[in-house]
Amino acid sequence: MATRTEVLQEVVIKFAGDSGDGMQLTGSQFTNNTALLGNDLATFPDFPAEIRAPHGTLPGVSGYQLRFSSNMVYTPGDECDVLVAMNAAALKVNLKTLKKGGKIIVNTDGFDAKNLRLANYPEGINPLEDNSLGNYEVIKMDVTRMTREALKDISLGTKEKDRAKNMFVLGFLYWMYNRDMLSTVAFLKEKFGKDAGILESNIRALQAGFNYGDTIEVSGVTYTVAKARMESGTYRSIMGNQALSYGLVAFSQKSGLPLFLGSYPITPASDILHELSRQKAFGVRTFQAEDEIAAITSAIGASYGGSLGVTTTSGPGMALKTEAMGLAVMLEIPLIIIDVQRGGPSTGLPTKTEQSDLLQAYYGRNGECPMPVIAACTPSDCFNAVYEACRISVQHMTPVIFLSDGYIANGAEPWKFPQSEDLPPVKVDFKKELGHGEHTFQPYLRDERLVRPWAVPGTPGLEHRIGGIEKQNITGSVSYDPENHQLMVKLREEKVEKIADHIPEQRLDSGPDTGKLLVLGWGSTYGVIKSAVAELQAQGHTISHAHLRYVRPFPQNLGDIIKNFEQVLVPEINNGQLIKIIREKFLVDAKGYNKIMGVPITKTELVEEIKKMI
Repeated sequence: MATRTEVLQEVVIKFAGDSGDGMQLTGSQFTNNTALLGNDLATFPDFPAEIRAPHGTLPGVSGYQLRFSSNMVYTPGDECDVLVAMNAAALKVNLKTLKKGGKIIVNTDGFDAKNLRLANYPEGINPLEDNSLGNYEVIKMDVTRMTREALKDISLGTKEKDRAKNMFVLGFLYWMYNRDMLSTVAFLKEKFGKDAGILESNIRALQAGFNYGDTIEVSGVTYTVAKARMESGTYRSIMGNQALSYGLVAFSQKSGLPLFLGSYPITPASDILHELSRQKAFGVRTFQAEDEIAAITSAIGASYGGSLGVTTTSGPGMALKTEAMGLAVMLEIPLIIIDVQRGGPSTGLPTKTEQSDLLQAYYGRNGECPMPVIAACTPSDCFNAVYEACRISVQHMTPVIFLSDGYIANGAEPWKFPQSEDLPPVKVDFKKELGHGEHTFQPYLRDERLVRPWAVPGTPGLEHRIGGIEKQNITGSVSYDPENHQLMVKLREEKVEKIADHIPEQRLDSGPDTGKLLVLGWGSTYGVIKSAVAELQAQGHTISHAHLRYVRPFPQNLGDIIKNFEQVLVPEINNGQLIKIIREKFLVDAKGYNKIMGVPITKTELVEEIKKMI
């Protein structure tokens, strides 16, 4: 039977299996291959909640969702066209996300009696045999057996050979979607080049999967998705934590400030430490501290010494860093505190996404302790957003909280390489000597922005006191004077609010300047809001979308924008946090749409919510 090729506009694939089945690697390789072809894409890696959940159980399922298209995409998709299920648990967890009529590619070896029992199927029930999947196209493959057969003359143990199962599936998908395998072969050579047996087993399994598809000719159809119409330039697929790391390095290079990261590993922020530790060629220094407190205080020390001090964490770690954050606020020195949010409270949901730390970033410190807050909205946006956070921190002599989340951190999308000359210039002013008429150094003598000077220790004549006790205005001496304390509290707050004079005004992402409804978002809800609003605008509804990068202080014109709309909807992956601030700040009866399930809001549910309001 001759194979014909069908052209599709877009495809959503969900790779799912046990945490040891390599689904994250399989998904990321298919993603990189897709990026090289020029499709627009969005991904959603879904890690198991337990690090070592029992093999074959529902809590141990690892997933990776990829949407690729010839059009622009902003979310990884609500439903899947194809589900790859390596075992019974993977099918049971993810079947609800598959479109009716969609394809299920199953490894039949993962549906034996033991796997069915571990997945909590009733005794004697096998979904591959009871016609319960009649609404789907099921492609059954004994991946385990065929992988072992392909590797039978390689001198590896059965356990090692079985680890190549994911490459067999990847090869089959490359056949199904008319791809070549060169990008993955190059990756395997780089990763396993020092182990000839492992390298050969993976490449041979990849080729065997491709050849299997070519031989059996499933339904006689393969598929292709045309390139997306994107702005010309050089692109790569990038994840949020990678983009964030590169943004920090870029700022360091443009500003001339050495970059120091003090970090304690915590999911989902650890990859920033891993990435920056590989950037020694750019003078980056990384320190894996013994705890969260040591991590932030080491970064404070680096900033005091004239470097760009950075610390990374997630919600529970933010709680531990709060006293040291107050120290940085009191010292009024640059510092970047990166919070990659996850579900809470306490240990919460370490591998699941949430936007639940906004109020902590706003208020979660003892005393009156205001700090600017910047939020990224997509994986690639992390580059520009953290660059801007660094600029504000250095030019306004203040610690800045940068908010990302697990969805952004682990998601991927195409990223057009920025050119160094296109990045905003950065001017760093260290105080080098006493000023005219200045007999002793006045460390809290402020300029018109209320910014104090940055003096590096060891500079002759610029000795000054540091510490967490309240400072006397101008001199920096220890002060317990009530009037001075109130003055300093007000000055620190006013300095943060004045940053609004030096950031862009808020712009609408889409829609008219006035109308019935403004959908206002921040952070990782960007893609779903943009998609939902675009769909309803196409139906003739008068809706607008605004998305915040500057969360504290707000852009000066945000209040005016809000007043131009009859209703305001604030979707958040929390129990309603930005909406509290918006209501208090602008006295508007904004409505919220909240989801707290460890997964992003879907376009379908947000469209329905907006329809209720209009």
